[in-house]
Amino acid sequence: MKPLIGLTSEVEMDEKRLIDRFCEAAAQAGAEVRREVGREELPGLLAGLAQGPVLLPAFAGGEKLQLTAGLRRQGIDLVDSDFRRRAAEVDLGITGANFAIADTGTLVLESTPEPIRLASMLPERHAVILDPRKILPDMAAATGVLRRFCEKLPRHYLAYVTGPSRTADIERVLTIGVHGPKALFILLVEGISDDPLEM
Repeated sequence: MKPLIGLTSEVEMDEKRLIDRFCEAAAQAGAEVRREVGREELPGLLAGLAQGPVLLPAFAGGEKLQLTAGLRRQGIDLVDSDFRRRAAEVDLGITGANFAIADTGTLVLESTPEPIRLASMLPERHAVILDPRKILPDMAAATGVLRRFCEKLPRHYLAYVTGPSRTADIERVLTIGVHGPKALFILLVEGISDDPLEM
């Protein structure tokens, strides 16, 4: 019995270290990470991040969490259709993430559907909901997952998001938010899905 308990606590410790490493790397890249967000508090937390209309495309995790209903109860001006026309007026885009890479604090989003691309690139702020079980140690660990993506969907977009959008193209001065959101919020919510092919 003792070895099993020891093994369990070792696995839990490894998972905790992985989450810690991801959170540190994401924070260093300029993201704001909220750990251990409960399902009940999620709509209120998202409403607190929004300073205007919210773009919420359909994704599996959002449906499991019943985000549309939860955000409507918060009185949010929710854009969940007619995305192209309304995307320019949106303050906050909400998406899930397929998986994350701990070493760099990077989120990986399968963004073939246009509404996911709009939500993650056009608003001033982007909130990403991530199940911490989908945090991988490094790019080498992601190779198998990427292979599965290629087998399932040979033609698809994968977006790698590390912190808020930034560039130094303009006179070599670092500028935030030129090619995408100025702020990135990562909300760790347990128990959504451990399948990296499912956002």
